[in-house]
Amino acid sequence: MTEPQVIGILGFVCALVLTLLGVSVSISMAAVGIVGFAIMNGWFAAGFVMSSAPFEAVFPYGLSVVPLFIAMGVFAAHAGLSRSLFDAVNLLVGRFRGGLAIATIGTCAIFGAICGSSLATAATMGRIAVPEMLRAGYAKGISAATVAAAGTLGVLIPPSVTLVIYALLTETSIGQLFAGALLPGLLATVLYVGAVLIMIRSKPDLVARPSEAEALDGVTAFKAVLPVIGLFVLVIGGLYAGFFSPTEAAAVGAIGAFLLSLMMGITRSGLIAAALETAHTSAMIFMILIGAALFNFFLEGTGLTHFLASWVDGSTLPPVVIMMIILLFYVILGCFMDALSMILLTIPIVFPIVLSLGYDAVWFGIVIVSVVEIGLITPPIGMNLFIIQNVAGGEIRQSDIMRGILPFILADVLRLVILLAFPMIALYLPLLMRGG
Repeated sequence: MTEPQVIGILGFVCALVLTLLGVSVSISMAAVGIVGFAIMNGWFAAGFVMSSAPFEAVFPYGLSVVPLFIAMGVFAAHAGLSRSLFDAVNLLVGRFRGGLAIATIGTCAIFGAICGSSLATAATMGRIAVPEMLRAGYAKGISAATVAAAGTLGVLIPPSVTLVIYALLTETSIGQLFAGALLPGLLATVLYVGAVLIMIRSKPDLVARPSEAEALDGVTAFKAVLPVIGLFVLVIGGLYAGFFSPTEAAAVGAIGAFLLSLMMGITRSGLIAAALETAHTSAMIFMILIGAALFNFFLEGTGLTHFLASWVDGSTLPPVVIMMIILLFYVILGCFMDALSMILLTIPIVFPIVLSLGYDAVWFGIVIVSVVEIGLITPPIGMNLFIIQNVAGGEIRQSDIMRGILPFILADVLRLVILLAFPMIALYLPLLMRGG
C-alpha cells in the first residue's frame, strides 16, 4: 500500500468520525476532501478544485429531478393525504385482527411512493397511526415498531430521492432503478404484514379485537386512495413506458401533488410552509453533493478505490462472502447515519468493488438502499426508533420499541437473503426496459 492510499484511508476514517460526532456530513466530506487534496497536491491545486468542483457538482441537468420529487412528497404531506390514506386503508382491512397495524404498513407503502423519505414517512404516519393503535388497545411495542419499520418503505418504493442520488453517483439509469425497486418494495410490504400476523398468532394479546365499527366500505376507500394511486401510476408508469424522462416525470409528480393539495384544501400558510421545506431540503441535499464532490476529488487522487478493487480481484474469498461483509458494514453504519449520508460517503469506495465482483449496478442500488434502511430500525440507536418515540410524546419507551422491532428486522434480513438468492426480483423489470 502506497502513502497516498494510506492518506485516503485516514481521510475516509476522519470524515466518518466527524460525521458520527455530529458534524454535518457535507462539512465533514468537504473539509476532509480539501485538506487531504492540499496535503497531496498543495493548496494552489486545492484552491483550483474548490473553485470548480462545487459548480460541477450541482450543475448537471439530471439533478433537476431532486427538488421536483422533494416538492411532490412535501406537498402530499402538507395536504393531509396521509390521514385520508390511513382511513381508507383501515376501512379495507380494519375488520381483521391486527387490521390497524396492517393498515399502517399499507399506508406507509402508498405514502412512501409519493414522499420518498423514510424519516418523513415514519414521522408523518407516527402522528396518525400510533395514537390510533394505542387507543384501540394495541401493545405499545407493536404499535411503535410497526410504524418505525413500515416507515423505511418510504425510501425504497419509487420515486425515491435516495435512488436518484445513487443513480447520479454511479451513472445508473434512474428509470431502471425505479423499475427495479417496485418488486422488492412489494416484497418488503408483504414480509412486514407477515411479521405482524406471526406476532399476533404467537401473542394474541398484543392487539385488540376489531370493533364492529371497522366495517368494509370499499367504495369510500377506493375514492380516497384513487388520486394518490393515480399520481403514482402516472409518474412511474409514464417513466417505465418511456412517455416521460426522469425530469419530466418528476415535474408531472410535483404538479400533480400540488393540484392534489389544492383539492384537499391546503391553506395559504400550508403552501408557504411546503415551499420553504422544499427549498430547505433541496439546499441541504445540494450542499451534501458539493461536499461529496470535494471528497471524491481527494479519494480519486489517492488511488484508494482502484487499490481496493484490485485487492478484491486477487482475494480468494467468494464474491457472495465479500458482498455479505459489505452489507454488514452498512447495517452497522446505518445505526448512526441516515441513508443519503452513508451512500454519498461510501459509494465512491464501495461501488468499484461491487462491479469488480460482477454484480449489477441496478441490483446493488436496490440492495444497498434496503440495507441502509435496516440500520434505521436497528437498536440501540436506529434513527426511526427515536423519531417514533418523539412523535409518541413520551408515552412509549425505547425498550418497548426495541422489543417490538425484532420481527421486522428478521423480515428485512429474510428480504436481503431472498434478493441475494434471487437477484431477478430486482432485475426483471429493468431487463425488460433494456430490451433483454
